[in-house]
Amino acid sequence: MSDQNPVFIPGPTNIPDRVRHAMNVQTRDHRSPDFVKTFAPVLEDCKRVFGTEAGQVITFPSTGTGGWEAAICNTLSAGDTVLIARYGMFSHRWIDMCQRHDLHVEVIECPWGSGAPADLFRERLNKDSAHKIKAVLVTHNETATGVLSDIGAVRKAMNTTSHPAMLFVDCVSSLGSMPFKMDAWGVDIAIAGSQKGFMLTTGMAILAASPKALAAIETAQLPRTYFDFRDMMAANKNGGFPYTPPLQLIYGLKESLTMLFDEGLDNVYARHFRLAEGVRQAVAAWGFKLCANAPELYSHSVSAIYVPEGFDSNKLTDHAFNAYGVSFGIGLGEMNGKAFRIGHLGSLTEVMVLSGLAAIEMAMADLDYPITLGSGVAAAQEYFRKTAAANIG
Repeated sequence: MSDQNPVFIPGPTNIPDRVRHAMNVQTRDHRSPDFVKTFAPVLEDCKRVFGTEAGQVITFPSTGTGGWEAAICNTLSAGDTVLIARYGMFSHRWIDMCQRHDLHVEVIECPWGSGAPADLFRERLNKDSAHKIKAVLVTHNETATGVLSDIGAVRKAMNTTSHPAMLFVDCVSSLGSMPFKMDAWGVDIAIAGSQKGFMLTTGMAILAASPKALAAIETAQLPRTYFDFRDMMAANKNGGFPYTPPLQLIYGLKESLTMLFDEGLDNVYARHFRLAEGVRQAVAAWGFKLCANAPELYSHSVSAIYVPEGFDSNKLTDHAFNAYGVSFGIGLGEMNGKAFRIGHLGSLTEVMVLSGLAAIEMAMADLDYPITLGSGVAAAQEYFRKTAAANIG
């Protein structure tokens, strides 16, 4: 595949040249004063993206999955009860992780295509008069189904019960692409990764923890060594790591944050909305259906799209790659073979999105999908043209 072709998977995302060049550094001493001067501001600047002033940013050489493990093992003990809804592949994986850590997991089953059920959380917490539930775990942006959940509504539901449970949020595929308001939403731990909205390579878990979550460390009994918040924060105070850091990623993150702030976070979020809406206009023109079952649930970083009955979405994504050298997301879990995904986050423009829509249309036409070649591209073009003046202004 030509490296000139952008990818349209929901992460890892396309890496801007500025970020790639920033990561192209020779080995340096991670205990030198020079590194300290670089790293400390990076942690502080990340807080702006999380939407927190009170929270503490903590990074680990890992992925979002490692970030979730760090969140769990630093705040909970074996036998603790957590509450989580299953409405996609990633919420399912967090359930599996909690069970492997010997936590008691209460699962609320929801249809794939729906979002976090704030009303059902409230109902369950109201019944927990003994406060056995220690944390509510929510996937903000379900990457498998293209569903964006209302975290503010979840926190409001929790507050109406006066329940002391912590709120942990997976924002791996939303942070840096859509607004995240950690403090305003009362999030206790937010978990992200380097390879999505931050436009970096995979390899760094980026978390933000509230004072309440940090206080829970003192009573948590799950074992941790590599992911111990205390070790990491103690080293971070002096601008360092308790072990060898992913130095190139940290230099890349510094440049990524500069790019996000230069564009302006509100402009970044507006751009992602426009790109997503252009894709949604194309999907409507094809006569296809999104997995997200209501407009208020539509993600602005990834769209999961059902293929027509009798077609295999895996063959479509394979053909797009083999014939045109362009990658699209496959269907995960219940979506496997039934849907494909268009990632529209990170380093993307309207023109790049149009190229992706054109490529997937060609692949669909090759496989005799019931579409009119160019229909989706034209619909997206019209939307981008009509909204260009507002965007420029």
